[in-house]
Amino acid sequence: MDLKAIQSAIKEAGLDGWLLFDFANREVISYRILGLDEHKHTSRRWYYYIPADGEPQKIVSTVEPTKLDSLPGKKNFYLEWEKRHALLKDVVGKAKKIAMQYSPMNNIPYVSTVDAGTVELIKSTGVEVVSSADLIQQFEGMVDEKGYKLHKKAGEIIHRIKDEAFAEIGRCLREGKKITEYDIQQYIDKKFGENGLTCDEMPPIVGVNEHAADPHFDPTPAVAVEIKKGDIVLIDLWARVDDPDGIYYDVTWMGYAGKDIPARYQEVWEVVKGGRDAAIEFERNKIESGKECGGWEVDKACRDYIKGKGFDQFFVHRTGHSIGREVHGNAVHIDNLETKDERKIVPGILHSVEPGVYMPDERIGVRSEVDVFITPEGKVEVTGPIQEDIIIIDC
Repeated sequence: MDLKAIQSAIKEAGLDGWLLFDFANREVISYRILGLDEHKHTSRRWYYYIPADGEPQKIVSTVEPTKLDSLPGKKNFYLEWEKRHALLKDVVGKAKKIAMQYSPMNNIPYVSTVDAGTVELIKSTGVEVVSSADLIQQFEGMVDEKGYKLHKKAGEIIHRIKDEAFAEIGRCLREGKKITEYDIQQYIDKKFGENGLTCDEMPPIVGVNEHAADPHFDPTPAVAVEIKKGDIVLIDLWARVDDPDGIYYDVTWMGYAGKDIPARYQEVWEVVKGGRDAAIEFERNKIESGKECGGWEVDKACRDYIKGKGFDQFFVHRTGHSIGREVHGNAVHIDNLETKDERKIVPGILHSVEPGVYMPDERIGVRSEVDVFITPEGKVEVTGPIQEDIIIIDC
């Protein structure tokens, strides 16, 4: 934990302090920001208050008195609930406005991890509670140099595995062997393990035709279908190097099991690809010219392009998400649909751009996904290969 940097950010945000809190290891963000072991068992509530100026304050249970000993600051003990309430009032009650892991109206659920009752308790001391979303982005959502290198390493392996998966489909079809969506999912997952990657037990998506038109299709043995010649094939795969600091890499590529791509499929592909490129171009033009750029603006640029082509009713999710140690991270999302994410895209941010058009009635689903990183120099970098054409699966 960089206390000096955190206090500087609190001041810059016009706040009096930041209250971090956990019960039963539920609030992982606080553990990461404070440099605590998120896996070490915690059975009592603790609070760590970082004021804009002065010494931090700890509130810990006498049952777990050493819980925050690795952190600087004055230690305060409670046993009875009355003492805990009194300590909170004494510690934060002099402040007027503090941040917590809270999001008004649950607007950004990734950072809205403190329960409503705790927020009510803190408000009862007379303090205004505001969202710590921007602070979280700064101190937990950024990707550092090591994380970036691990992200790139994962990407190189993932693209090789992706190519091998499409080739495996072609081989099986040429040899007349039955192959299902589930089989290819498991093929990819096995390759991850063999190459030092993990997807944290969230295996990839492999979908054909109408299953490709289900954005979060789960190809279980019960629902997976056989892949056949003439099928549209979507593969969405994500993984990270199996390292505590590993950062995810997440991409989606499209293929066709045959030589002659149907005109309708090609038409939809060109729309999705155009939306992807419009989003990247918009983001690059704004950021590299020194202008502020919110996540919602990039989503709007992509969505406006697809709307202009007449397919907006089939684009049913946000344009992208933050990427970190989880495949969906805690920084700004590329979203003006499910949430208007007004957080700024700044150096150190890694996110996906993944527009999709989903038309189950036509048995067509298309998504194109790349990862975008803002370098320390403020450059907008796509961190791996960009799909320009539908993969022809030789079958």
